[in-house]
Amino acid sequence: MAAPNDADGIRPAPCPAVPGPPVPDVPIGDRTGRPNKGAPPVKHSSTQSLYAYWNERRGARPAPDRAEIEPGAIRTALGDSFILGSEPATTFRLAGTRVCSLFGRELKGEPFGAIWSPQDAGAASDLLAIVANEIAGIVAGVTATTAEGYTADLELLLLPLRHRGSSQQRQIGVLVPLVRPFWLGASPVTRLELTSHRHVGPALHAVPTTPFMAAAEAGRFRHGLLVYDGGRA
Repeated sequence: MAAPNDADGIRPAPCPAVPGPPVPDVPIGDRTGRPNKGAPPVKHSSTQSLYAYWNERRGARPAPDRAEIEPGAIRTALGDSFILGSEPATTFRLAGTRVCSLFGRELKGEPFGAIWSPQDAGAASDLLAIVANEIAGIVAGVTATTAEGYTADLELLLLPLRHRGSSQQRQIGVLVPLVRPFWLGASPVTRLELTSHRHVGPALHAVPTTPFMAAAEAGRFRHGLLVYDGGRA
């Protein structure tokens, strides 16, 4: 026998109020949610693995050099990783097998903006500019949608790499589903949308907003994204 529900005319018993001050809603993109101070700054092991390796490689510098990144050192995260190049448009120079599987095609040589919905392509470009100009790391929540309407929550990590003396030519990152969707491999993702933010940094502290970040946030960059320290004083 099915459990009674509201449609059957039986309402569930009300939950008693919990004593204490109310917790304010915190905006997350176009939605609201409640902060979870006990939640980890990043959720997926691939994101954690790449960030830890990148942080170790850079040492006391703002960012490591592209030539210092050894694929074998991040083999567990390699399938979820990618490298972007800006010459001048930002394109995928490399993309892991699991990243390509999400979209059902090889991404090498494809513009980074092509995987985003039209309304979020500008904000995605802002993310890249902040990583390059501020030499800062960003981690964001993303929703992936297929042509059939299936969706999945993804985690996106973007980190700067120096290349030929410049911090604006290469970026390394991770794009990975938080939970493997049942449709993966059968129904390609057709668009990504920015949805939320997560805290990431060497000491898990946000850096003060710089003029460049403030300008980006005041313009198209209105998707609940936070930018965190990618350098050291």
